[in-house]
Formats: sequence, C-alpha cells, structure tokens
Amino acid sequence: MTTSQPTSEKAPPPLQGLRVVELGQYIAAPAAGQMLADLGADVIKIEPPGGDASRRVGWVHDDYGPMFSAYNRGKRSVMLDLRGTEGQLQARRLALGADVVLANSRPGALEKLGLGADQLLPEAPRLVYGRVSAFGQTGPASIRAGFDIAAQAESGMMSLNGEAGRDPVRVGYTAVDVLAAHSLATGVLAALVRRGITGRGALVDLSLIDVAISALTYTWAEYRQSGQMPMRRGNGQPTVAPAADVIQTRDGMVVLSAYMDEHFVRLCKTIGRPELAQDPRFANNPARVSHRTELMSLLKEAMSHFDSDALVDMLAEGGIVSGAIRDMSQVRPGHAGVSADLFVDVHASGRTLINIPGLPINLDGIQRRPGRLPGLGEHTNEVLANLES
Repeated sequence: MTTSQPTSEKAPPPLQGLRVVELGQYIAAPAAGQMLADLGADVIKIEPPGGDASRRVGWVHDDYGPMFSAYNRGKRSVMLDLRGTEGQLQARRLALGADVVLANSRPGALEKLGLGADQLLPEAPRLVYGRVSAFGQTGPASIRAGFDIAAQAESGMMSLNGEAGRDPVRVGYTAVDVLAAHSLATGVLAALVRRGITGRGALVDLSLIDVAISALTYTWAEYRQSGQMPMRRGNGQPTVAPAADVIQTRDGMVVLSAYMDEHFVRLCKTIGRPELAQDPRFANNPARVSHRTELMSLLKEAMSHFDSDALVDMLAEGGIVSGAIRDMSQVRPGHAGVSADLFVDVHASGRTLINIPGLPINLDGIQRRPGRLPGLGEHTNEVLANLES
C-alpha cells in the first residue's frame, strides 16, 4: 500500500476558478470573503456609491481604513447603486452567475432588492448563498440592528469577561464577527463539497448570537453539569488550578496552566519547589482550588525573578503549558511558533504598504501572498463588460 506524502511543489489555489459575489459591509461577510479570496476565489465586492462603511470607520485619511484593510485585499470592487433598477438588475445578474454569494444585511433588506436567497436559489440551483444576521431571520429580535458587541452581551460572553465585582467587559476585539466569518466560510466550503457530489447549491445561514453562544460550549457544559452559574473572575479558571493564572516576571508577565496532578508535580519540580506538590493544601486539584490564593503567592515568589522568555523556555522543557504575555509590538514572525510567512504585505493606491496577518491555514503547496486593496468601484467597468459579453 502506498501513502500520499505532502509535496513542496506549487499547486493552484484550491478555489481557483470559483466566483464569489460579496454583498456585505464591515466584518462578518467581508472577512469570510477574504478567506475565500486567500484560497484562490475571484471575489467581486459590490459596494454602494459611498463604499463599504468600513473604508472610513475610525479613519479619515483615505478610503482604506484599518477595518477595510484587514478584510478586503485581493478583491475586485464594483460600485452599484442598488436603490435604482439598473443597479439591482446588474447585481442580480452578477449573483446568478456566481458560485457563491455572501451577505450580512438585516433580514429583508436584500429581498426588497430581488437579491435574497429565496429569490436567487430557484433560478440558480447550483448557487451557494451564505448569509449572516445579528439575531436570526425570524422572530421579534430579527428586526434589530446588531453588531458584535450586542452578541457579546446577549450571549453571556460579556458576563464572563472581566474582574469579579466589577462591570462586565467586552472581549478586546470583534471576536463574534471574526468567529462568524470563520463559521460562514466553513459552511460555504462544506456546501461546495456537497455541491460537487449532488450538483445542488445550498443556503448557509447563521447569526451572530448563535455563533457567540456556541463559542461558550465548554462553559455551558460546566453550567449544565454543576448547576453553578459561571461568574467572571479575571484570570484563572474557577474549577481548576493553576489554570490561566498570571505570574509577574522580571520583565513582564507569563500565563501558565498546570492543573492536572501530574502536571502540577512537574511544575513544582521545574521551578525548584518540589515540596509544594506534597503540601496537603495543594495535593490535588480540589485542594489547590480551595487554596488558590496561597498557591499563587508561593508560585509567584518562586518565578518572579526570571525573565519571561527564559521562564517560558524552562517551563516548556518541563512539559508545562505557558506563554509570555506580549503586546503587538512584541509579536514577531518566526518567533515563539508564529509562522515565518504569516504576515503579508497589503498595498493600496497612494499609501505605504502595511504588513498584517494572512490566512492562518498552512495548506500543502499553497503560499501566502501579498494583496492589493481595490479602490471604490475600480473594477466596475471591467466586470460589467464581461457580464454583457
């Protein structure tokens, strides 16, 4: 029996030849479109005359603000006024000729323009239509406008984030939008695989609120099984110790986890305090949870004189999970496990290039590539000319 081996030979992008029409703004649909573009799809971004709102969110210098720069490289921009009949017809023709449509409008908005899933799928049975809403397509909540922060709040995510006794805190980036983009891309790819078998497309439908709640599955399992309401407590985990606990070092901070009994024994040995593993207060996980304050005091005393990187290296040799807490200026390609080619150059007309993370997937034979941001409507004539030919 022979087995296939990974090859270093260059291969065509897996989605080469696939056309995606993106009817989305901000993050969820555009970020999913970015993933498909990185995998080789031709992504046509339909923008209104004012452009995707993300072009100038928190930015006044040009049409390539940070949010737009993050999720739109390598796409083609077509500017259409969907308020008029001609723009609607052109968008409809583009959508019906695509393999995938991505959308993240409020329920009913695209239906008014003749661009809803129920209107397109009967005419294009091979089409995969992926859409994201805030609170679902039906029910009283579906009419609500919703950004990432609303889903963080309503899902329970914010209730878990922050220090005990203080106000809930949002996750420090648009976590739900990003998770929704990954979920949407996954659903679309699954639908494309099925289409390759059955010949039929599909509707891929998800909401920010469902994505946010699903991200808390482990916490839900703890809640259901223990009957105890999960509470925010800052660092550390309520049922295991030490776990996600922060140690101050000579030049920064390190977070570590060693809550399994055998891991805790290794931790104590590694830091030169083997007797702690024999202390009745720390002999097993329930005891360590009960005496977390004393435990953390002793661990910090034993480790605070190390530099962060040296401590992480030492703990790694002992088989202990840990990580230096870094700010973004300290994150470097090719260091601490970060892929050397993870960051890609992003170009835009009239602007110095920026270097930001690309697709996190390492796919055999495929290289991460730099990308260019499209000007608003830059490809309108090109795309529409091909549409008419």
